[in-house]
Amino acid sequence: MPDVTANEPTLEDAAPAIHATPCGSCGCPVEPADKFCPACGSEQAAAAEIVEPAVEQKHFRCKNCGAEVAVDPDQRSYVCAFCDSTYVMEFTPEQSDRQPPEFVIGFAVTAEKAQEAFRRWIAENSWFRPGDLRSAKIEEKLRGVYLPFWSFSMLARSDWSANIGEYWWKTETYTTTQNGKTVTKTRRVRKTEWWDLDGKHHRYYSGYLVSGSRGLAQQEAERIKPFHLPALRRYEPYFLAGWLSEEYSIQREEALKTCQQEFYRREQQNVADHLPGDTYGNLRVSTRFSDVNSDLVLLPVYLLSYRYGDKLFRFMVNGQTGKTAGRKPVSKWRIAAAVGAGLLAVGLVVLLVVLLANM
Repeated sequence: MPDVTANEPTLEDAAPAIHATPCGSCGCPVEPADKFCPACGSEQAAAAEIVEPAVEQKHFRCKNCGAEVAVDPDQRSYVCAFCDSTYVMEFTPEQSDRQPPEFVIGFAVTAEKAQEAFRRWIAENSWFRPGDLRSAKIEEKLRGVYLPFWSFSMLARSDWSANIGEYWWKTETYTTTQNGKTVTKTRRVRKTEWWDLDGKHHRYYSGYLVSGSRGLAQQEAERIKPFHLPALRRYEPYFLAGWLSEEYSIQREEALKTCQQEFYRREQQNVADHLPGDTYGNLRVSTRFSDVNSDLVLLPVYLLSYRYGDKLFRFMVNGQTGKTAGRKPVSKWRIAAAVGAGLLAVGLVVLLVVLLANM
């Protein structure tokens, strides 16, 4: 079976060499030809007139979840956007082997729009929410944060083997009883012919984003994807002006393992999709990855973390697309009341049916 190759765009392809400049109002990257900011809509000056602002930041580390976040220098205190903890201390970042970000996507969703999205989301199925949740001013905790993600591209080469099955049909004669008589009939029965087959497969994979933050598990990150990677721009520090930004806490090698697990899953599916025949079984795929390239990117996310009772709840907005995800508390008493009302209604219906049947 011939090898199958599909070329997918890399981040280099997605980010042409256009020198974007920050919006004077919100800091979103704005290209020279844009007259208005794509995020906040404010009118832009000519590119030549824009002066890059100096970016000074203070750094906080959460002792509860380990998140390290850079904030504006005039912020005297900070509540962790990831775990809602006040056990946060200021620190001075020292020289380390952390690599700087290479690409960034600016916020296209304003803070006002993100708050509106939260109010709509929290109002859904509001009857099941605890009554005192409505009076809590939790939406004020919504923060826009540039979160680190790792993006990898690599070539997968696989050796595979499988049992391939092809269907064929056989006409069979059988007897049955109809109206007390034995009759002879025919029917078509599907059979499967099996044989062993093996081959090679290769494909280039890219575009899968792995969370670089221990505060944002990969499972949570998947819920606010996708991000549109063609909007990536070369990172420059002034893009972060006015926003929080987190340092990555998941190292490249750890993120690479997560990415290769996903690419191996895709490779297995791609091999299965290209097998001949009508069905297959006992598929075995051995994959080697090579030509591995990585990029560290900063992506825009609004975070709202709050505690209700002794549990932590989080709401997120994709700062580029507006996609939302999160968990919210429910009232056990209200759910129990709803279940009880439902059972009572079913009981009344059954009782009514029994009474009517005896009339």
